[in-house]
Amino acid sequence: MIFGNRSFFWLGDGLDMVIIRADGNARIGAGHLMRCIAIAEELVLLEGRRAVIFLCADEPSGDMADEHGFRSYVLGTDYQDMESELPMWRKLAENEAVKKEAEAGRLVLLIDSYYVTDRYLEALGEIGRTVLMDDYGNHCYPVDCVVNYNAPASMEAYRRLYQNRDVRLFIGSSYVPLRRQFRAVEEENASRSMSSAGEGIAERRQVFITTGGGDIDNIAGKILRKLYAESYEFHVAAGQFYPHLQDMSELAEKYGNIHIHHNVKDMAGLMGMCDIAVTAGGSTIYELAAAGVPFICFSYAENQENLTEYVGREHIAGYAGAWHKEPGETLERIGRLFEELISDADMRINYSERGHEMVDSFGAERIARALLA
Repeated sequence: MIFGNRSFFWLGDGLDMVIIRADGNARIGAGHLMRCIAIAEELVLLEGRRAVIFLCADEPSGDMADEHGFRSYVLGTDYQDMESELPMWRKLAENEAVKKEAEAGRLVLLIDSYYVTDRYLEALGEIGRTVLMDDYGNHCYPVDCVVNYNAPASMEAYRRLYQNRDVRLFIGSSYVPLRRQFRAVEEENASRSMSSAGEGIAERRQVFITTGGGDIDNIAGKILRKLYAESYEFHVAAGQFYPHLQDMSELAEKYGNIHIHHNVKDMAGLMGMCDIAVTAGGSTIYELAAAGVPFICFSYAENQENLTEYVGREHIAGYAGAWHKEPGETLERIGRLFEELISDADMRINYSERGHEMVDSFGAERIARALLA
């Protein structure tokens, strides 16, 4: 069986088989795929061997899964048109190994996309147990399990949404799927952040800036220019699909205190060495919180608004606004909040403590165990 330029074959018998359907590219960023990779890593580490396979719409997505050690198969479809994949799913269901796992109840399908439809999920439900990563909680999907790890998500709202349906619900920030690398940083920084956060401002404070995997509008560059001062060291995380890498690298060559980190593998280590951060909404909010790094955040898309507003309202971080609605005002607020946070030790300590209360680094393992329960 061929998907794109990669053939599908089975890895063995008698294994729990998990097929993950997710994408990551320059347009949507890497967040969906990376959180699924974190779950996949926990699946293979659980007692007993697990076979985890990624299905992706395009080659960049498949390459990212491959880079993290997982077998991937590229569908060659439009990631926004999920139903166009159904003929390939039906063909996959005819595979003898897949059929055997499904009949034994060992086949789990984890789907992470904003473009799913009821028809698509119903078709997959005929193949295996379906688990949906849902960030919104505004539609009752025909699935066996729903995961929404966002801190503002309400279990009661989900129970009302799925009332009289036999659907398992895993809701709330205890299920944030952070990569295992954050466990060591979380332990180290639980004490380090408390002490360093309260110190006077050192001559070379380490400032971390991240704006997601794509950042077509080079928001990172605009924030960097807004905050730049010779007394700080700036670390900019440039995602795998970042289109302004050359311009930013030239800026780093000109100024010795600017460092561009491209396609970072040890994100936990990079975050852990920094004292303060500015981030767009998304999974980096949870990563910084787990690492104990006080931060300022803003939304860059509607799906980020709920979380960024929540952490601001709950005094977990500084909230600068919605860049996609008022970029100029948001940039000004980032500058103002940065000056407040960098000069207020009590505020940094409070943000660090509140971040630890919101999330830990065991969410991916909890999801993995739930999938195979």
